[in-house]
Amino acid sequence: MHISLTPELEAIIKEKVTSGLYNNASEVIREALRFMKTNEELINQMKRDHLRSKLAEGERDLVDGQYTELKPEQLSDHFQLIKNRAIDRINR
Repeated sequence: MHISLTPELEAIIKEKVTSGLYNNASEVIREALRFMKTNEELINQMKRDHLRSKLAEGERDLVDGQYTELKPEQLSDHFQLIKNRAIDRINR
């Protein structure tokens, strides 16, 4: 396998090897990939936990009667409002 690195990334790898923490560039890359995988798993778990929390909150609101019923003809406007809020969040 052949990979191309920017000079900045190559310098980071050389620095890690020079520091004595790693024996060679392959060890640095393997460690970085393991870290990336672990980081992705943690982020995914955080997203799942957040979603579960929001679902539980929604269930509590339903039980407590804290909701608004929409008629079918109101759905389009409601979804447009949700879309606009999402766009606003992205733009912030």
